[in-house]
Amino acid sequence: QVVLVESGGGLVQAGDSLRLSCQTSGRTFNRYAVAWFRQAPGKEREFVAAIPWSARTTYYSDSVKGRFTISRDNAAITVYLQMNSLNAEDTAVYFCAARATINADYYGQRQSDYPLWGQGTQVTVSS
Repeated sequence: QVVLVESGGGLVQAGDSLRLSCQTSGRTFNRYAVAWFRQAPGKEREFVAAIPWSARTTYYSDSVKGRFTISRDNAAITVYLQMNSLNAEDTAVYFCAARATINADYYGQRQSDYPLWGQGTQVTVSS
């Protein structure tokens, strides 16, 4: 069973940066589309960013476009979410999600697109 583990969350000030990491247990992200979602207190979980296993392109929500970058290391062991210019609205639990697919350029923006989920990592931005 594939288990996703997120790390890198924490408490930062507005304007700071953080890098989140997502790893699988005992395997790589080859042939997996991977996405980050987040859930703020009292709000629904929302799409943040996605990267197909081809890594030929990346996708972002409008709220993070230009500030966040999703990437994958060459060995496909870790998927990162680099978050810059953080603000209080970015405060949330961030979740890594993945889907095995034969489509190298597949990505999804809905929670239902991803059957595999991590436990989440808390990001708190103080203003």
